[in-house]
Amino acid sequence: MAEFLAIFRRAEGREGTAAGGVSPAGVAARARRCILIWPDGGPSHLDTFDLKPEAPAEIRGLFAAIPTSVSGVAVCELMPECPQRMEWLVLLRSLTSNLGEHNLGAHYVLTGSCPTPVLTYPAWGAVVAYVHGAPGSLPAYVSLPGINSQAGPGFLPPRYSAFMVESDPARSDFRVQDLDLFPGVTAERLARRRHAARQLELASKDVHEATRGASSEKRSGGDAWAFEQASDLLTTPAARQAFDLSEEPAEVRARYGDRTVGQACLLARRLVEAGVPFVTVHDAGWDTHDRAVLRLKEGYSGGLVGKIPSLDRALAALLDELTERGLLEETLVVVLGEFGRTRRVNVQGGRDHWPRVFSAVLAGGGLQAGRVIGASDERGESPLEQPVRPEDLADTVYKLLGIDPALELTTPQGRSIRRSAGEAIAGLV
Repeated sequence: MAEFLAIFRRAEGREGTAAGGVSPAGVAARARRCILIWPDGGPSHLDTFDLKPEAPAEIRGLFAAIPTSVSGVAVCELMPECPQRMEWLVLLRSLTSNLGEHNLGAHYVLTGSCPTPVLTYPAWGAVVAYVHGAPGSLPAYVSLPGINSQAGPGFLPPRYSAFMVESDPARSDFRVQDLDLFPGVTAERLARRRHAARQLELASKDVHEATRGASSEKRSGGDAWAFEQASDLLTTPAARQAFDLSEEPAEVRARYGDRTVGQACLLARRLVEAGVPFVTVHDAGWDTHDRAVLRLKEGYSGGLVGKIPSLDRALAALLDELTERGLLEETLVVVLGEFGRTRRVNVQGGRDHWPRVFSAVLAGGGLQAGRVIGASDERGESPLEQPVRPEDLADTVYKLLGIDPALELTTPQGRSIRRSAGEAIAGLV
């Protein structure tokens, strides 16, 4: 029973349709779904997608630049795969923020709204769940493995939280928690519980209408839906199958690499292919204040490679498979962290937090790819051309996904909230 209640509580965050009849308000969608790869901790733009080979040694840093398949565009030498696919990528090199603390910076980037002490804004995935709803028995928003603390529903009801896969998909014994019926709970018993939950929901609705008005009940969402969503995940073979990595051939799994980020990207591909609108791949370990060569290039033990080669292999395999399956044009892929790193390598062999300029990578979603948007200055310290704020990037993502960035979101108390005003990135939308 405890395990069943766990999925019940976790499922409390999802609904099958947009709340209050909210729609994309006539915005034409280029992409039907989005995969956000989140290198948690702040990846160094100067050691990944915006190297400065002409800068002094203490700035140009740890790794050499190599050319890509697009003339004049170079990236880090630890990325042998993605440069061959540059024609599918857009490098955004002029993101800028004023928040260099992890939680504040992540909140700003993941929500597109500057943090305030009086309100917590919803992350991209929660807004997508709010507007587009869940595809049948599957959640609308999934994060794996784990989640950044700032990637939640904010002031939206908890039903727009991510379904969080806590286990590591790179483990040989990987399985998604709580997708099996608890011993002794049969399908018949579960059906009886669903019926009881519906009756409780109807009773709750009557109370709300009598005491607070029908609109309050509509916003409350009720627990019966949560029970039904949990039940669907438990009893619908197609929903459970989407999470089952064991169905993938060994050669496909090998394409992504054996690190967590690779197998998580493979699972993300399975989920968007099954119709999940928003999946976040949470890749921890990018807060490289020290030993950056070890962390980013070599890895710690057992012949494992570091963060950059692992991400390169995973992203390349994901793009290849999305293309082969005809999904890239309708799937927006974004690689993005909360900020960049300082221009100088510190005495510990790493770089510190630097939000003034950093990079992101976008692909798919109908974008005109194979190019660079924006630029940092010669030392990678500030935007030089076309500065882009987190709210601008959020507006761009929303428009690509068919969501009006001016959409007013509603709190459970009925208050209408408009997120920070941004402008879609010129040349992308």
